[in-house]
Amino acid sequence: MAEKNASLHTLESYTSDLRQFFEFVGGETDIVAAMRSDGVKLFRRFAAHLTSLGYSKKSIARKLSSLRSFCHFLCKSGQLPENPGKLVGSPKLGLKLPEFLSVEEVERLMNAPDDSTPIGLRDRAILETLYSAGLRVSELVFLNLSDVDYSNGFVRVMGKGRKERYAPLGSVAIGVLGKYLSDARPRLVAPGKGSNALFLNRRGQRLTVRSVENMVHRYSVQVGIQRHITPHTLRHSFATHLMAGGADLRAVQEMLGHQRIATTQIYTHVTMDGLTRVYRRCHPRAEEGSQEVKNGGHERNV
Repeated sequence: MAEKNASLHTLESYTSDLRQFFEFVGGETDIVAAMRSDGVKLFRRFAAHLTSLGYSKKSIARKLSSLRSFCHFLCKSGQLPENPGKLVGSPKLGLKLPEFLSVEEVERLMNAPDDSTPIGLRDRAILETLYSAGLRVSELVFLNLSDVDYSNGFVRVMGKGRKERYAPLGSVAIGVLGKYLSDARPRLVAPGKGSNALFLNRRGQRLTVRSVENMVHRYSVQVGIQRHITPHTLRHSFATHLMAGGADLRAVQEMLGHQRIATTQIYTHVTMDGLTRVYRRCHPRAEEGSQEVKNGGHERNV
């Protein structure tokens, strides 16, 4: 995991997964010897144990992946001749489409903060940056003043695995950020205490992930969005709207900082799902569309 430059959260999950496996096998058991003896059976027994405890398929798949990584390490260090995890499949995960906002909902959310106040202007700049650049909230809170290139419209981001990338910023986001820096941030900086952080809290300190999550949720409720909205919803909306507008999949992958194209392909399913729903709702020969025509053309939510 250290070789992959994994995040702290990933390392904590990996450690927790292995601890759970060791407890399942038994604290006094020689793990390496047990893996040599019948590692495949151990993998399968552990998966069955997790299922009996009610873990989701996604959680079981992650825990088995952690165990495979551990066995890979044992193989590389010469303690295990082969990785038994390669012979054991993970549960097949159903396709879960990410939640995203419509363009109209995004507009309402962007206009929610009162930008006549320093905090409101800061919040507007945060929302615009999250959506314009498709950032993870953890990436946003660690932005520094020097990370924004206003002349070229880019922001330098440190993504997962300490991988650096440059994300584009639209003209609206650039404009709001500029106003925040000139009118709001100087009033938030603590007297006598400088800070490199781009976004500051009321005490002049770097914002936390939790504070941004609470802020996004508060404004979504304020503008009447019924679903639970998080900063990651804006990231999903960024990608979905790009794909719906005809953006190249590889370009979206690069902007999101995804290592694998398969991760980005979920947005192809999202846009196709949206097209299917529009077709069914509007086409006179589609089942839902036919019913709407009979009802006088009144649109129904789907």
